[in-house]
Amino acid sequence: MKIQIALAGAVIGFLAGGFLGAIIGFGIGLYVEYVSKDEEKREDFTSQNFSRNERPNYQENDFSRALLILIAATMNADGVTMKSELDMVKRMLIRTYGESRTKQMLLTLRELVKQHHDIAMVCRQIRMRMAYSQRLELLHVLFRISNADGDINASELQLLTNISVQLGISSTDFHSLRAMFVSTPDAEYKILDVAVTANEEEVKKAYRKMAMRFHPDRLLGLGEAEKKAAQEKFVKVQKAYDTIKKKRGWT
Repeated sequence: MKIQIALAGAVIGFLAGGFLGAIIGFGIGLYVEYVSKDEEKREDFTSQNFSRNERPNYQENDFSRALLILIAATMNADGVTMKSELDMVKRMLIRTYGESRTKQMLLTLRELVKQHHDIAMVCRQIRMRMAYSQRLELLHVLFRISNADGDINASELQLLTNISVQLGISSTDFHSLRAMFVSTPDAEYKILDVAVTANEEEVKKAYRKMAMRFHPDRLLGLGEAEKKAAQEKFVKVQKAYDTIKKKRGWT
């Protein structure tokens, strides 16, 4: 029953807001089930941000706030909030919540950027209530925000690494995702999750596995903006494979 409610939330969120909306919808769906079963035992994971006397809409407000905290921390990782990052976040929120709600959330976000947050606590709550694939996509969103200005610096990368660990993302998936945004001599191998010494058959097998995971056929029903964002990983997987073939002289 729990996963059915969560999936229903994801579907509703996807239809309402595309990529980010599906993540939020899935999380809210899990929160609904969690609250209904464990109302008396729930913990106030935003105690540093909410007064003990406040009783906000737990199903939506707390989860949305948790996401905003991670977004705020990512935007402020280097101590400077870039307009390009804010513009990207604004577009994501509008697709998910609409113009009116987004205005309120952006005001909250501006305040959150100025504050210090317990990232470990927030990630722990998200980890408890989101499927692994959803957490991985959330990390991808944070990478995109960090890269909105065309560069991910050391402080941003350190924060993303910490968030990844706290969300329970495997080191393999993290390094693959990082390699899509941070250029290194062996980036194409990390994207495909193979050793630089891998032979042609091993590289081809890894490519097919990753290509199936991010194939465009899975993007049916997305709007153009969401489709472009979702295709990003598939394109980088394809480019990584082509680069390896060219370097190794494979046809």
